[in-house]
Amino acid sequence: MRHDPRRLDLANYPWVAEMQTRFADMDVNRHLNNVAITRFFEEARIRFNQGLVTDGRMSVRPRYLVAHVAIDYLDEGSYPAPLTLGYAIGHIGTSSMRSLKAMFQNGACIALCDSVLVHRGPDGPAPLPAELRARLEAFPLKG
Repeated sequence: MRHDPRRLDLANYPWVAEMQTRFADMDVNRHLNNVAITRFFEEARIRFNQGLVTDGRMSVRPRYLVAHVAIDYLDEGSYPAPLTLGYAIGHIGTSSMRSLKAMFQNGACIALCDSVLVHRGPDGPAPLPAELRARLEAFPLKG
């Protein structure tokens, strides 16, 4: 599969977080297993979204449903080296957004993750609030 080359460069992600691998994240071949990689991408999504509201610049906490997740495994990861996860917004729709995440270890991109998140209102999908849309627009993929 061919990927946008910008996705493979950590410098193109406007939000970055370091995460520590654990011994329990390894598979029988002593590589980071696919469940652990999924967990790290989930943790990045949660930290990013919490940061949108905990800095005091948003009055309402967004509520999302994860509608789609796709992960491409590009290389092996290992323990105990830490991971660096990059996060960017790829597209903003009326009631949803597509997030672009990348996982780096020792300077190399080892996995990519795309997620579609749907904003949820009391009765189902709802338009993204204007203040949320404005915050998300501040995190495009660079390059």
